Parts: sequence; C-alpha cells; structure tokens
Amino acid sequence: MRRPGGWWRRKSTPEKVETYTRWSFHFFAFAEFTSVGVPLGSGLWTGAGMWLPLLVAGHCVLCAVTASRALDWTRGRRPQPVRLLWTLAAASAVVGVVATGIAQHGSGGKAVDTAAGGVFGVTLVFAAGHTALGVRGWRRVTAVVVGYAAGAAGVALPLGLPGGAVLVSVVAVLLGGAFIAATSVFSVWLLDAVYRLDEARETRARLAVAEERLRFGRDLHDVMGRNLAVIALKSELAVQLARRGRPEAVEQMIEVQRIAQESQREVRDVVRGYREADLGVELAGAHGVLTAAGIDCEVRAAPGAADGLPAEVQSALGWVVRETTTNVLRHGDAGRCSVGLRVTEGHVVLTVENDGAEASGASSVTGGGARGGSGLAGLRERLAGVDGTLEAGLAGAGVFRVVAEVPLAEPAGTGGTGEAAVVGEVTA
Repeated sequence: MRRPGGWWRRKSTPEKVETYTRWSFHFFAFAEFTSVGVPLGSGLWTGAGMWLPLLVAGHCVLCAVTASRALDWTRGRRPQPVRLLWTLAAASAVVGVVATGIAQHGSGGKAVDTAAGGVFGVTLVFAAGHTALGVRGWRRVTAVVVGYAAGAAGVALPLGLPGGAVLVSVVAVLLGGAFIAATSVFSVWLLDAVYRLDEARETRARLAVAEERLRFGRDLHDVMGRNLAVIALKSELAVQLARRGRPEAVEQMIEVQRIAQESQREVRDVVRGYREADLGVELAGAHGVLTAAGIDCEVRAAPGAADGLPAEVQSALGWVVRETTTNVLRHGDAGRCSVGLRVTEGHVVLTVENDGAEASGASSVTGGGARGGSGLAGLRERLAGVDGTLEAGLAGAGVFRVVAEVPLAEPAGTGGTGEAAVVGEVTA
C-alpha cells in the first residue's frame, strides 16, 4: 500500500519544480476569481451584473489552460499555443467590454460599478502575465504587457469612461501585468535551469563511464598493440623460413607462442585491474561525486580500515559503494546519503543509506538486480565470492539502506577496529 504523498517523493527534482510551477499558475487563476469574481456583498450577482462572475470564471479557466499549454511548449512537448494566446486576448477584451458597460450603464449602484471596474483591471493584468508564458524574449514580453495596457485604453475610451479613470486603468494594467509577466519569465527560466542542471549531472555520469572505457581501451592497446605487431612480423618471418625449408621457422613459431601466452596473461591482468575496485578510492570518490551533485554526503570509516582489508574483500565492498552511489546519482532524488564502514574482530560491515527511498531504492536498485552484473544480483555474486551477504530495503520513512557484511579470517588490523570516525561531511 502506497503511503500518502508517495507520488511526490517518486518525482525527480526537476519534476517537482515543474509541478510546483504549474500549480502556482493555477493558483493565480484561483486568486483572480476570488479577488474579483465573487464580490458577494456588492450586488454583482443581481441584474445584468450576474453574468460578469460567470465570465470571470471562464476567463480564469482559460488562463489556467493557457499556462499549462505554454509550460508544455517551453519544455518542448507541444507547439507554441498561438491560437490559445489570441483566444485569451479576445476573451479578456470581451470581459473588459462587459465590465466597462456594467460600470457605465448598469443600474446596480456604486458598489457594482466599483466591482466591475476591478474586474476590468484584474482580468487584463492576469491575462498579460499568462500570455507572457507563451512567448520568448524580453522584447516580446514587453510588447505583450504594453499591448494589454493599450487594449485597456482602447476598450475604456469608446465606452465613455472618464479620462482620469482610463489613465489609472492603463497604469494599473501596465504595472500589474509587468509584475506577473516578470514572475512568469523568471519561473520559466528557473524551470529550464533545473532541467539543464539535471541533464548536466546525467551527462557527467555518462562522461565518467566513457572516460573509464577510454582508459581501459588505452591500457588494452598498450598491452596488445606492440605484442600483436611482433606476432605478425614473426609469423610472416616463420612462413618465409618454412617455405625455404629453414629450421629457424620452428624457433620463430615458438617465440610467437611465447608472446601470445604473455599477451594473454597481460590482458587478464588488465581486465582484473579493471574489474577490481579499491575500497578506499571508492569511498573518497563517492563522497566527492555525491557532494558535487548537491547531495549532503557523510562518509564514516575508521582510519586505515579499508587499507587493512584483504584485496578481494576491498574489491567486493568497493563495488557495493560504486553501484549504490551510481543508483543514488542516476535514479534517486536523495538529499542526503551516508556511507559507513565498521571493522570488528571477524567481520566488516558496510552500510549505505539515502533518503530517496521512493525514487532510488525500490525502483532503481531492486530493478538493477535484473541487469545481472550490476544490480543487487551482481553485488550478491561478488560478495558470495568472499562469503559475504547483502541486505537491502526500507529502513524507515523514506530511507533506503544497503548493508554488506563480510567475514574476516583474522583481524584486519588495529587501525580498523572499533567505531567509525567521520572522515568527510559536506552540506551542499
């Protein structure tokens, strides 16, 4: 059973910012209606004025739809809603004409005239701000705001509104529209920046993988390039000697065999070094990478604890650190992660916790087990080689914990015994 609010925790940070931005503009539409659409004490719900709240409600819904479509356009999910922007402008003009007509020619009294005047100005202000979401560039945003302010004058003057009232309306629409338009532009900029930062983090992770592959390729080339060239030359020489019936051909082929065996051994050494992970390096790397990604990272390890462990144990636990860190970076939405290493008389325990359980724990780590060499299944296989065990699961509200435990044949050293010491803690 899903806990309340789980849908929010499952969202990534950019998705949370986008959801917040969308609902902020929906709240603007609600604020517009509550401020001028329900003046219960003004008498606006009687006579001709009863139609104005209905028009305002329709205008608010249109503003909310425009904001949603415009945000989709800024994210590249749909084309620019040009027709919808013009529809909003036309609807705003209709509301303005009706409000001005009621204020000038209605019989509801001063309260109704005041309420109708408020509807006239507020609807144009919010329309200008929502329209700014659907355009790009400060020039076009400025043109939108100025256009709505000019439209206020164009609607009010022909209907006989006094010059002073027209000027006040134009200034109000200009200033109010400019404020909401600036809010719209800043919201879109912030949303784009969050998505770009998230893309940059993913790109950094992919570049790290690509760099490691290039390093492996260079090492393999350095090992095999010269040996293969020598093998090719000696094989060609052996062929020529054999054709001439020279006994030296056998010696050349023996040399080719020796070089081939040596190459095989060197390739195995390269692959073994590539597949093994140094625990101390992985702990330092996890702290640095998570901190750079904006995650509050804490690494607890007793001085010299990693160095005192056998090489095969370091390799297995190093892979646990590497895989769990990768999952937090690529799939999670954690704000805090802690890595602890504790060595006792006969056991070493590695614990990795993060507070992105809904996003990084249940979906990515568990799902990673299906990938054979790189998820829970792969980690368990590596730990099984050193008689170790792995446990993973929820450890409280929103916390996902991975615990790896490996038995030691003998104490790993006095430096690694006892409680862990904090060796790195950075708050992003």
